[in-house]
Amino acid sequence: MIRFDNFKEQYASIKEEIDSAIQRVLNSGWFILGKEVESFEEEFARYIGCKFAVSVASGTEAIALSLMALNVGPGDEVITSNMTAFPTIAAVLQAKAIPIVVDISPDDGLIDPKEIENKITMKTKAIMPVHLYGQSCNMDPIIDIGKRYNLRVIEDCAQSVGSTYKGRKTGNFGELNAFSFYPTKNLGAYGDGGAITTNDEILYKRLLGLRNYGQTDRYHHDSFGLNSRLDEMQAAVLRTKLKYLDEWNNKRHEAAVFYQNHIKNAVCLKENSYGVPVYHLFVIKTPHRDKLADFLKVNEIQSLIHYPVPTHRQKGFPFYSLQEDGLYPNTIRFAEEILSIPIYPELTPANRETIVRCIEEFRE
Repeated sequence: MIRFDNFKEQYASIKEEIDSAIQRVLNSGWFILGKEVESFEEEFARYIGCKFAVSVASGTEAIALSLMALNVGPGDEVITSNMTAFPTIAAVLQAKAIPIVVDISPDDGLIDPKEIENKITMKTKAIMPVHLYGQSCNMDPIIDIGKRYNLRVIEDCAQSVGSTYKGRKTGNFGELNAFSFYPTKNLGAYGDGGAITTNDEILYKRLLGLRNYGQTDRYHHDSFGLNSRLDEMQAAVLRTKLKYLDEWNNKRHEAAVFYQNHIKNAVCLKENSYGVPVYHLFVIKTPHRDKLADFLKVNEIQSLIHYPVPTHRQKGFPFYSLQEDGLYPNTIRFAEEILSIPIYPELTPANRETIVRCIEEFRE
């Protein structure tokens, strides 16, 4: 069986370091907002290339807290992609704002900047591009739109840690930028976790309070906040894994190049020339997606769909019943044809060859 992910093998490869890091926390007797969290935040900010990082409890809350810090809330509209994991939308709702989705580019699944202006209203307060599958959105036109309409820009970097846009890592272009450390991510914790990056010291200090009940000093709360703290154990794990992230991302890219060069029986998503993706997922398109997935399963190869239901069709999406499919033709067709195949650092050359061979042997 070729699994979609292989967490056990990754742990085994760095077991001594992980075990030592966990033991270090246990020996310290300090489990919340301690030295491990402080050190990880400094190291992560340095890795991304920004001034500040604030760790939080999840990627979803990284988005919600970012919106709260920017005073985006009740009645305010946030424009984002129709092709994203639903937590992106859930985070906007958690901040009591209104998610507004736009169509995507069919070549890469990323938000189409040309569609954004059509959705701007007097209520629009923010744009949130989603760096889907580990590839950066085209940020220049998005930043330009934000400046022209006086809108805040927040990057959803949940799937793009380490990817670049014109030589700079994602997480440097918005005022605030949200990361997820869910176990499946390229930099995954052994539980939930997230972070927000910024170059704005005022927003940084605001976030330190917001993630801890709005507390500015012990038992003094100057604002309403959340209990959204990355614990010391997860911080220690992430510090260990951060050292390997570039190496692991390079291995993902090697696998992606192999797939791109050898898969002919399906369409590989476009790799844009403006940046370097980290291939959190490798997604192919075929009109026979479900049959191909069944064929791979018979051959003991796991595959998944990211994502089978466009956001506007989700019952949890506000006013979903009022959304017309005709507004999102690219998203709808994309969701019907995409299939994610295994791509992770521990995937062997033999595994990759087997996956490609099965895809090429498939007949509808």
